[in-house]
Amino acid sequence: MPIPRRLVLAAGLALPSLARAQAFPSRTVRIIVPIAAGGANDLIARMLAERLAPVLHQSVVVENRPGAGGNIGGQAVVQAEKDGHTLLLTSANVITANTYLYGARMPFVPLRDLAPVTTVGKGTLLMVCNSNARFRSATELLAYAKANPGKISMGSSGTGTISHLYMEKVKRAAGVDITHVPYRGGGPAFADLLAGNIDIMFDVIPAMLPHIREGRFRPLVAGSARRIDYVPELREVPGMEEVLPGKGIDALNFWCMLAPAGTPAPVLAQLNQAVGDLLRGEELKRKLLELTILAAPDASPEAFGAFWRAQDSVWKALVVESGATAE
Repeated sequence: MPIPRRLVLAAGLALPSLARAQAFPSRTVRIIVPIAAGGANDLIARMLAERLAPVLHQSVVVENRPGAGGNIGGQAVVQAEKDGHTLLLTSANVITANTYLYGARMPFVPLRDLAPVTTVGKGTLLMVCNSNARFRSATELLAYAKANPGKISMGSSGTGTISHLYMEKVKRAAGVDITHVPYRGGGPAFADLLAGNIDIMFDVIPAMLPHIREGRFRPLVAGSARRIDYVPELREVPGMEEVLPGKGIDALNFWCMLAPAGTPAPVLAQLNQAVGDLLRGEELKRKLLELTILAAPDASPEAFGAFWRAQDSVWKALVVESGATAE
């Protein structure tokens, strides 16, 4: 019985995609990090690259493409060949908040132009002050801020970053006026906090932890609703529900891997499986936990896609409520 012509045509059209999927990976895999070297994104990417290379039987390299709040690196991935050989390793705000911070100036639409692979890890924020500061607790600091509007200053790694957006939420919940001082990156802000030029920071934890361990920073409150019980040094630090009960503050940051939209589904599934297996292994879980990040692989690219879409709405609300726009 002859095969209908339409089935022959359909099979022919499917062959290039299938061939690409079967050939993956056929050359070096690039993981683009949209921020400068040295931060949590970069460290996570390098941990994964080292461990992925023997799994994929190809070299895996990390390439830093900082600039425009992460948009330069993100756009480089969007414009790359759709075959899985160029990936994006980023934290949440590049693929969520930036859409609403940049508006018409956003060079790509993350949910349309990027394909989900997996969540890599999850973490939260921490509010700290200089260990020589007068404040012994977040409650004491917020009481002082209420009585002295604008006199407390908070540094951040930039306008529209997770630290800025969640601090605006805390300010509204507590009814206080705290002056936001944006920096170009966390390093200069930490230096000014150490020097006593600003009063507090409310930021991601990995870069803060060495200062806490060495007694230079005093932790005041976790950004999560509950205490950070998975970090020994922070188990006694209250969560947001203790300091601002009933306000619904539960800061979640996440790190994830993505590919250009149009990457074949079998390639996305292969990457999801390879990265997920590494993240479920005790060795990488322990390494991430040292950065105060919980390994959080998704069962499938589709599962990560659903989580991402839900988080996009959360970050949109944060941006809209804060009134922040990209510099």
